Amino acid sequence: MKRWLLAGAIAGPLLLGAALTARLASTGPVWTTVVYAAAGLVCHQRPDRSFVTLGVQWPVCGRCTGLYVAAPIGAIVAMATRRRWSGDRASRWLALAALPTVASWIAEHAAGLPQTNLERAVLALPLGMAVAFVIVHVVPD
Repeated sequence: MKRWLLAGAIAGPLLLGAALTARLASTGPVWTTVVYAAAGLVCHQRPDRSFVTLGVQWPVCGRCTGLYVAAPIGAIVAMATRRRWSGDRASRWLALAALPTVASWIAEHAAGLPQTNLERAVLALPLGMAVAFVIVHVVPD
């Protein structure tokens, strides 16, 4: 099961990148539309909050990009460590890792402080790594 989680953590960003690459090449086959539509189920995909490459908007926003880019790193690190985690310890790590993302969201929405997509992505990295790490550690072999 853990190998499937690791494969999924790695395949997700690769699939998003492949869809973006296909759209950049102006081929835009049907499968890229499916990827963008599926990504839209978990991401608002607002143009002002998404990276754009050569005029093509990425399938997910800057914050989601940070989460998805970091997930494979967290999954790989978890696979390399053998120690099992308790639910309490996992919850504490997730809460700690979520702090930069939460602070970013509050600063942007409550305080009105503008942020770049790069800032959103970077501040989401710890949470993306922690979620994948914890999932791999708490799922039984």
